[in-house]
Amino acid sequence: MNMGKNDEQMSKELKERHVQLIALGGTIGTGLFLGAGQSIHFAGPSILLAYLIAGVACFFLMRALGELLMSNPDSTSYIDFIAKYLGPKWGFIAGWTYWISWIAIAMAEITAAGLYMKFWFPDMPQWLPALIILVILFFLNSITVAAFGETEFWFAIIKVVAILALIAVGVVLLLMNYKTSAGHVSISNLTHGSFFANGAKGFFLSFQMVIFSFVGIEMIGMTASETKDPEKVIPKSINAVPTRILLFYIGSLLALMVIYPWNDISQNSSPFVQVFENIGITSAAAIINFVVLTAAASACNSAVFTTGRMLYSLTGRETNQFSKKMHRLSKNKVPSNAILVSTLIIAIAVILNAVIPEGVFTFISSVATTCFIFIWGAIVVAHVKYRQKIKAENRESELKFKTPFFPISDYFVLVFLGLVAVVLLFKFDTLIALIGSLVWLIVIYLIYQFSAKKVN
Repeated sequence: MNMGKNDEQMSKELKERHVQLIALGGTIGTGLFLGAGQSIHFAGPSILLAYLIAGVACFFLMRALGELLMSNPDSTSYIDFIAKYLGPKWGFIAGWTYWISWIAIAMAEITAAGLYMKFWFPDMPQWLPALIILVILFFLNSITVAAFGETEFWFAIIKVVAILALIAVGVVLLLMNYKTSAGHVSISNLTHGSFFANGAKGFFLSFQMVIFSFVGIEMIGMTASETKDPEKVIPKSINAVPTRILLFYIGSLLALMVIYPWNDISQNSSPFVQVFENIGITSAAAIINFVVLTAAASACNSAVFTTGRMLYSLTGRETNQFSKKMHRLSKNKVPSNAILVSTLIIAIAVILNAVIPEGVFTFISSVATTCFIFIWGAIVVAHVKYRQKIKAENRESELKFKTPFFPISDYFVLVFLGLVAVVLLFKFDTLIALIGSLVWLIVIYLIYQFSAKKVN
């Protein structure tokens, strides 16, 4: 049961290296490069433990998603499985929530890209580079899926090189016993002060920042139907998740806290800049600005890809003219009409940029990221239902990519997501975002109910 049944098949041009780096890029966002200092100050060295726990939950989430994908690799999106195992109502709510969330994230990221460009061109209007980047990404996504994969591959490479450079610098400075402005580089810097900087409260509140840094990790669930040999590539990419989390998040944060005592790491600027400037790289700020610019462009590139595929999938069951146009593939087997509509909506951000205060954008993107808790929860519940169905039909031997420790793993993820939702209640800005996301889910539920009555 696909939400979007169509005789046409999307092209399978995504190679293994594309999917590997798409999955990797989905776990590394601008939050690490710009927000790591704030995260460290909030939780102290315990931020490492928070990332470890969240990483385990994300791995089990991805294994559940991988098992669903392997049950039907030709599915246009993982929303198909939510619709199949939880019902069309939940598929509708999850699908449109995922679409609008990526639209909002893309609006925020394309706005940020305009701000980053002002570092080099302070007199340039902020909307201009944002518009140029978005137009380029639209054409790249409209050509072939391989063009998207190649672009995302190189965007991810830039982020990876920056993090590996930080870790390498940390190791070299440690071996040299290098003296920084805050003292010598030492393992003892990790134990400077309390492991839990702000006690248990600071530790638990850090989960909000940690979990939102993983937004996009599920995007691999949009690539299966366009991947060469998905039954080999998808499991391999998902199984690499723990290594990525250990190396790129825990490794980079560990390096930062070994170089400087955690309470001497800059809160107000990128700690990456602080480290590279300290070893004499005078252009460190420009280098990190380039990295975060590519990270923002990468997020927007992912959004154009994802929203186009999602709109294509969501309109497959409708028979009106708009839906027929959206559920049509180009000669290159990409949903170009759906990509165009999604890109035009993202482009509204270019206009809104000059009209709406920054706080509104922050609120919208916060609501969008909060909605991912619901999306991830729906994936796991769909997986539980899938396994119950498989067991009832005595077909467990057919499972191609079994989730380890099922059902404990799924319940662990659900409890963890529930904990994060509770944590959101204890800060005003995250509480408002949580309320906003609940309002959105209620609105989209009412829209479904109204459209269902209209059809009947």
